[in-house]
Amino acid sequence: MKIVVTGGAGFIGSNFIFYMLNKYKEYEIICVDKLTYAGNLSTLKTVMDNPNFTFVKADICDRETIYKLFEDVKPNIVVNFAAESHVDRSIENPDIFLQTNIMGTAVLMDACRKYGIDRYHQVSTDEVYGDLPLDRPDLFFTEETPIHTSSPYSSSKAGADLLVLAYHRTYGLPVTISRCSNNYGPYHFPEKLIPLMIANALNDKPLPVYGKGENVRDWLYVEDHCKAIDLIIHNGKVGEVYNIGGHNEMKNIDIVKLICKELNKPESLITYVADRKGHDMRYAIDPTKIHNELGWLPETMFADGIKKTIKWYLENREWWEEIISGEYQNYYKKMYENR
Repeated sequence: MKIVVTGGAGFIGSNFIFYMLNKYKEYEIICVDKLTYAGNLSTLKTVMDNPNFTFVKADICDRETIYKLFEDVKPNIVVNFAAESHVDRSIENPDIFLQTNIMGTAVLMDACRKYGIDRYHQVSTDEVYGDLPLDRPDLFFTEETPIHTSSPYSSSKAGADLLVLAYHRTYGLPVTISRCSNNYGPYHFPEKLIPLMIANALNDKPLPVYGKGENVRDWLYVEDHCKAIDLIIHNGKVGEVYNIGGHNEMKNIDIVKLICKELNKPESLITYVADRKGHDMRYAIDPTKIHNELGWLPETMFADGIKKTIKWYLENREWWEEIISGEYQNYYKKMYENR
């Protein structure tokens, strides 16, 4: 079995690679990553010498390179994590999000059509559903919830999802889509909420919180997400969408206060900043479908997962300090200039 994992040097993609290489000793994993600001090759250094792992530096929008890769590798499965994913960046520069998230997806699926594939899996987000009101805790996103996007980022992901489903209907491409809630865990890029708060707190820097911090997110430990995708690509029904949620709803401000408590830092570090444009209030996923069809349930409660995550950042300061300093972007050159 050969699996192409795009965006594998990023947060969720790298954790998926670690999980799959550990579980399936006979599988070959080919990681494709452009190594933009969020792609970090040093994240993958523990598997770089694994004979069943190959890293390819490439842009999924580069049709010629992607076609050559498929011709050479002949993958059985493609799992597409590659995406521009930071909402704030999408507000400042929407164009790159449309290019990577929609056109890149099209290139990958065209390659799948041309060279054959057993399964194409699109990793999407619950943000395509928009948001839910804070005063209706009984409401959840299901796979039938209409798409109602709020940002250029979520719009680009929704556009990609619709394209994937259209390729299935028009060309018969064997596809699946998963829409997950907010992930957290090891190797999370430190501009996102949880790693940013951990890094800033450890350095006694201000902890910037949007608005009043009342926004609610459903948090999913990254390894639980990887297990869900594993089930979907092997046993999920072709043409179906699966929601993956953590059943761990938390207000942003409560998470920041919890991190302060775990690190023994004062809450006086918390600084409230102007809210994000079009900021969604609440995300919450109903994962009943994936539970009933594939037997998946989240295994990690937030209270346990956040402790494990904080412990990882304490034990791996060099990894995130290199990112904050910008030094991590030189890692690819160090790894390959003498090869």
